[in-house]
Amino acid sequence: MSSQTTPQIQSEAHPLWIRTLYLALAGAGAVLPWLANLEFMHQHGSGFDFSLFVQLANANPAAASLSRDLAVAASAVTIWMVIEARRLSIKGLGWVLLSCVTVAFAFGCPLFLYLRERRLAELAAGMSKD
Repeated sequence: MSSQTTPQIQSEAHPLWIRTLYLALAGAGAVLPWLANLEFMHQHGSGFDFSLFVQLANANPAAASLSRDLAVAASAVTIWMVIEARRLSIKGLGWVLLSCVTVAFAFGCPLFLYLRERRLAELAAGMSKD
Protein backbone atom coordinates (compact mmCIF):
# COMPACT_ATOMS: atom_id res chain seq x y z
CA MET A 1 0.00 0.00 0.00
CA SER A 2 1.19 3.51 -0.67
CA SER A 3 1.49 5.97 2.19
CA GLN A 4 -1.66 7.72 0.91
CA THR A 5 -3.83 4.60 1.26
CA THR A 6 -2.21 3.06 4.34
CA PRO A 7 -4.60 3.47 7.26
CA GLN A 8 -3.22 4.80 10.49
CA ILE A 9 -3.39 1.92 12.94
CA GLN A 10 -2.76 2.48 16.62
CA SER A 11 -0.31 0.05 18.15
CA GLU A 12 -2.68 -0.82 21.02
CA ALA A 13 -4.06 -4.33 21.10
CA HIS A 14 -7.49 -5.11 19.71
CA PRO A 15 -8.82 -7.39 22.42
CA LEU A 16 -11.08 -10.30 21.67
CA TRP A 17 -13.63 -9.17 24.28
CA ILE A 18 -14.64 -6.09 22.27
CA ARG A 19 -15.25 -8.20 19.17
CA THR A 20 -17.28 -10.65 21.25
CA LEU A 21 -19.29 -7.76 22.71
CA TYR A 22 -20.03 -6.40 19.23
CA LEU A 23 -21.24 -9.84 18.11
CA ALA A 24 -23.46 -10.13 21.19
CA LEU A 25 -24.91 -6.67 20.46
CA ALA A 26 -25.50 -7.70 16.84
CA GLY A 27 -27.40 -10.73 18.08
CA ALA A 28 -29.52 -8.59 20.39
CA GLY A 29 -29.95 -6.08 17.57
CA ALA A 30 -31.35 -8.82 15.34
CA VAL A 31 -33.63 -10.47 17.89
CA LEU A 32 -35.10 -7.54 19.85
CA PRO A 33 -36.37 -5.45 16.91
CA TRP A 34 -37.76 -8.53 15.20
CA LEU A 35 -39.66 -9.55 18.32
CA ALA A 36 -41.35 -6.16 18.12
CA ASN A 37 -41.87 -6.58 14.35
CA LEU A 38 -43.53 -9.96 14.90
CA GLU A 39 -45.78 -8.45 17.56
CA PHE A 40 -46.67 -5.64 15.12
CA MET A 41 -47.56 -8.20 12.44
CA HIS A 42 -49.60 -10.22 14.91
CA GLN A 43 -51.58 -7.14 15.97
CA HIS A 44 -52.03 -5.64 12.49
CA GLY A 45 -52.30 -8.61 10.14
CA SER A 46 -50.01 -11.38 8.98
CA GLY A 47 -48.08 -9.19 6.53
CA PHE A 48 -45.77 -6.31 7.25
CA ASP A 49 -47.65 -3.13 6.34
CA PHE A 50 -44.73 -0.72 5.96
CA SER A 51 -46.88 2.42 5.60
CA LEU A 52 -48.77 1.57 8.82
CA PHE A 53 -45.45 0.83 10.53
CA VAL A 54 -44.12 4.29 9.61
CA GLN A 55 -47.41 5.89 10.60
CA LEU A 56 -47.28 4.26 14.03
CA ALA A 57 -43.60 5.10 14.39
CA ASN A 58 -44.67 8.75 14.17
CA ALA A 59 -47.97 8.41 16.09
CA ASN A 60 -46.91 10.64 18.98
CA PRO A 61 -44.06 13.03 19.79
CA ALA A 62 -42.06 10.40 21.70
CA ALA A 63 -42.26 7.86 18.89
CA ALA A 64 -41.48 10.54 16.29
CA SER A 65 -38.47 11.68 18.31
CA LEU A 66 -37.06 8.14 18.46
CA SER A 67 -37.78 7.51 14.76
CA ARG A 68 -36.12 10.75 13.67
CA ASP A 69 -33.21 10.21 16.02
CA LEU A 70 -32.62 6.75 14.52
CA ALA A 71 -32.99 8.04 10.95
CA VAL A 72 -30.40 10.80 11.40
CA ALA A 73 -27.95 8.68 13.41
CA ALA A 74 -28.26 5.69 11.07
CA SER A 75 -27.67 7.93 8.05
CA ALA A 76 -24.52 9.43 9.57
CA VAL A 77 -23.17 6.06 10.73
CA THR A 78 -23.90 4.46 7.35
CA ILE A 79 -21.86 7.15 5.59
CA TRP A 80 -19.03 6.56 8.07
CA MET A 81 -19.25 2.77 7.59
CA VAL A 82 -18.83 3.13 3.82
CA ILE A 83 -15.86 5.48 4.20
CA GLU A 84 -14.26 3.37 6.93
CA ALA A 85 -14.75 0.13 4.99
CA ARG A 86 -12.98 1.62 2.00
CA ARG A 87 -10.20 3.13 4.14
CA LEU A 88 -9.46 -0.15 5.90
CA SER A 89 -10.41 -2.53 3.05
CA ILE A 90 -13.05 -4.23 5.20
CA LYS A 91 -14.72 -7.14 3.44
CA GLY A 92 -18.46 -7.74 3.71
CA LEU A 93 -19.75 -4.17 3.62
CA GLY A 94 -22.47 -5.10 1.13
CA TRP A 95 -23.84 -7.74 3.50
CA VAL A 96 -23.72 -5.27 6.39
CA LEU A 97 -25.64 -2.61 4.45
CA LEU A 98 -28.19 -5.18 3.27
CA SER A 99 -28.68 -6.41 6.82
CA CYS A 100 -29.25 -2.84 8.01
CA VAL A 101 -32.39 -2.62 5.87
CA THR A 102 -33.57 -6.25 5.96
CA VAL A 103 -32.83 -7.24 9.56
CA ALA A 104 -32.26 -4.05 11.58
CA PHE A 105 -29.78 -1.22 11.81
CA ALA A 106 -29.27 -2.41 15.39
CA PHE A 107 -27.88 -5.63 13.87
CA GLY A 108 -25.88 -4.18 10.97
CA CYS A 109 -24.07 -1.49 12.92
CA PRO A 110 -22.54 -3.76 15.61
CA LEU A 111 -21.79 -6.33 12.89
CA PHE A 112 -19.80 -3.67 11.05
CA LEU A 113 -18.00 -2.72 14.29
CA TYR A 114 -17.07 -6.38 14.75
CA LEU A 115 -15.71 -6.58 11.19
CA ARG A 116 -13.82 -3.32 11.72
CA GLU A 117 -12.20 -4.54 14.95
CA ARG A 118 -11.27 -7.81 13.28
CA ARG A 119 -9.69 -5.91 10.38
CA LEU A 120 -7.80 -3.57 12.73
CA ALA A 121 -6.42 -6.62 14.57
CA GLU A 122 -5.35 -8.14 11.22
CA LEU A 123 -3.61 -4.93 10.20
CA ALA A 124 -1.92 -4.56 13.59
CA ALA A 125 -0.69 -8.16 13.41
CA GLY A 126 0.65 -7.51 9.92
CA MET A 127 2.47 -4.38 11.06
CA SER A 128 4.09 -6.22 13.99
CA LYS A 129 5.55 -8.76 11.52
CA ASP A 130 7.34 -5.98 9.59
